[in-house]
Amino acid sequence: MKGLAGSEQAHIAPLPRISLHAFCESEETARIIQAAATDRRMERAHVSVHMGGPLAAVEAYRDAATPNVIVLDTAANRGDLVAHLEALAEFCDAGTKVVVAGRTNDIILYRELMARGISEYLVAPFNVLDFIRAISHLYASAGATPVGKIVAITGAKGGTGASSIAHNIAFSIARDLEIQTIIVDMDLGFGTAGLDFNQDPTQGIAEAVFAPDRIDQNLVDRLLSKCSEKLSILAAPATLDRMYDFPETAFDSLIDILRATTPCVILDIPHIWTAWARRALINADEIGIVASPDLANLRNTKNMLDMLRAARAHDGHPKLIMNGVGIPKRSEISVTDFAKAVDLMPAGLIPFEPKLFGTAANNGQMIAEVEAGSKIAGTIRDLARKITHRTEPRKTKRNLLAPLMMRFGRKTVSRAEPSASR
Repeated sequence: MKGLAGSEQAHIAPLPRISLHAFCESEETARIIQAAATDRRMERAHVSVHMGGPLAAVEAYRDAATPNVIVLDTAANRGDLVAHLEALAEFCDAGTKVVVAGRTNDIILYRELMARGISEYLVAPFNVLDFIRAISHLYASAGATPVGKIVAITGAKGGTGASSIAHNIAFSIARDLEIQTIIVDMDLGFGTAGLDFNQDPTQGIAEAVFAPDRIDQNLVDRLLSKCSEKLSILAAPATLDRMYDFPETAFDSLIDILRATTPCVILDIPHIWTAWARRALINADEIGIVASPDLANLRNTKNMLDMLRAARAHDGHPKLIMNGVGIPKRSEISVTDFAKAVDLMPAGLIPFEPKLFGTAANNGQMIAEVEAGSKIAGTIRDLARKITHRTEPRKTKRNLLAPLMMRFGRKTVSRAEPSASR
């Protein structure tokens, strides 16, 4: 019946290319559906909103084909509602899904509507995310692999160390939280994912982006370079023998494939401002902005946050990560003043530690491999948990339970790894 709370927006899968017509009796419901139509998850859907409720819908389809989804908003009682649906059924094309938004929270009515082939019943009042979730659920196959989480990480300014932070967070998600993770290095000309993980793949992201007609899961699997059991990279060529000018939707097919098959995908987005980079940021489930405490970073961070807040009105805040804090003899903006100016508290503070980061970079290692007990390694683990909304690694629970189960002579049962979007 009614959807879950809006705080779980990360669980909502983007809608496919469908047509949706809504017929509303309430101005409030019409407003909510119009707002939902602007959400990033409904970008591919064609939505039109009409007033008049079920009676208007019946008239509209007497001589016209029905869309993929019809939404009927009505305050009618059970008898009138059933009569409206029977009248509409005469004109509905096969495959059209009908969603009813009613005022009665009645399980008997719900079962009767389901028995008549109604796809979903929403009880008003509901919010924008409730509506999007209900429509998204119509196209989520029962028993299908949960949709993965797309995490976009970029720098507020060149040289903030965003790629290094992105790679270390991905490493922690894969190793500490035991979540299958893929890093997508989107800086095709100068990307460092291969270097950071001491890999030299002969193929990578370029082969996928420059061959959109051939891209499928098998191709992506061949292009991945495996770093560990649960971490792979889609490396950038890091060559300058051709130009990397892409249209806005160039990465869409690749990201869709990765989302459908991988619990966590880290997009390492370079500090550039193109249509495709903006699209990747806006459409991500989680966003990390890496900034240093100076004036240029402050200005850029504020501009990025203003843009993202306008484009993602129904999403949570991006994660602000302050990097390189405390460089000796450098005049810095205090973290408190920085946070106040951009109206966002940092999710993590990473101090200036050139020796540790330099050693890791030169060795092709992550911070946790060089100095596992360091404060920075702990901060990165904390960021990994915040981004994936995990409070603790699953393996800790399993290790604590195993001795108890063995003590009583019972076998432990391994659980399936949860989706990163949990």
